Amino acid sequence: MTTKTVFTTGEAARICKVSQQTIIRCFDNGTLKGFRVPGSRFRRIPRDLLFQFMKENGIPTDALESGKRKVLIVDDDQELVELLVDVFQRDARFETRTANNGFDAGMLVKEFRPDLVVLDVMLPDINGKEVCQRVRSDDTLDAVKIICISGMVEQDKVADLRLAGANDFIQKPFTIDKLLERACDLLDIERTVSS
Repeated sequence: MTTKTVFTTGEAARICKVSQQTIIRCFDNGTLKGFRVPGSRFRRIPRDLLFQFMKENGIPTDALESGKRKVLIVDDDQELVELLVDVFQRDARFETRTANNGFDAGMLVKEFRPDLVVLDVMLPDINGKEVCQRVRSDDTLDAVKIICISGMVEQDKVADLRLAGANDFIQKPFTIDKLLERACDLLDIERTVSS
């Protein structure tokens, strides 16, 4: 994996976990330094300048340093959680944390700032839909992708989850490969070919 030296505004937004509009605004008002591609309107941000911007604005730079995608797995089924952690950990591109209820999930989303939340819809305390709404009500978490997993099948419930902010829904039981593929697609990284 080569370490990128120059980023687009979209990539910078993903790394900083802010909206692309925010990055463009900071670029245009000079708080985020960079350059425009000659003869075009494209903005580009060199790595060191992005790093400096993140430091100055108190944005954790670990995403820039490790390049790993952070995954938060939220499920009260301990066996499933262990299985998922194992799968994501084996792919060196992911760093994982887990929560087994909605309350912890809410706290961890703010603290860990995951790129992706794999969220069981039926949690012991608050339901997945509520977790989605909480994540979506926080502008600083715009970039967080949410995959809901559940054994429930009603289509209107799935539609509700999407309205609440879920990016994807996978019905249990599912294959781990399918979950990984969806995760890679949502995070815009290459799907891994499982050996």
